[in-house]
Amino acid sequence: MDCVIMKRLSNFFGYLAIFLFILSFAIAFTINFTPLYSFDIGYLNIEELTGFSKEVIMENYRILLKYLNYPWITELNMPDFPSSESGLFHFYEVKRLFMLDYAILFFSGVYSFFFIRKKVKEGDKWEMIQPTRIMMVIPIVVLIFIFLNFNSLFITFHELFFNNDAWLFDWRTDPIILALPQSFFMHCFISVFLILEGGIAGLHFWSKQK
Repeated sequence: MDCVIMKRLSNFFGYLAIFLFILSFAIAFTINFTPLYSFDIGYLNIEELTGFSKEVIMENYRILLKYLNYPWITELNMPDFPSSESGLFHFYEVKRLFMLDYAILFFSGVYSFFFIRKKVKEGDKWEMIQPTRIMMVIPIVVLIFIFLNFNSLFITFHELFFNNDAWLFDWRTDPIILALPQSFFMHCFISVFLILEGGIAGLHFWSKQK
């Protein structure tokens, strides 16, 4: 009986680690995939919204990404987009979320590696078929919700991860918000869940191979 319980717990944490690894990888990939933002500059008319050229916008965007990605960069100074104290505090909170995502990516990746290796070694790879099939449903449900009501999802996301109103930017004090329209974040959400779905599906079909 104890062995059965231990195996179920091991499987639960193993599949949770796999899900978190693919999700955190999808997030890390998307937030650093600058071609998506480069495309959206033209697609969402960000040049007209900000009054800056694409080159200037991309330069400031890269500065923002460096601040969010590198722990040793402690100050955000975008030359063409001044920021209020509230705006800077919000980006500081976003930076902490970036670091959290990378930590989850690392630890869940290590755990997933040993979990999958154990399954393969013991000839139990087939046990992953049903759990991965179930996991594939989650991104589909979220994608449907994104297309139906992204605004509610966007607000819920911020209320869940931020316990303040610093994310409610005023373009007059934080003009960077003009360069980061909500539609861009919708594209990021879609990218994350498409990668998540693709990763889980790939693992699912791999687990079905003899």
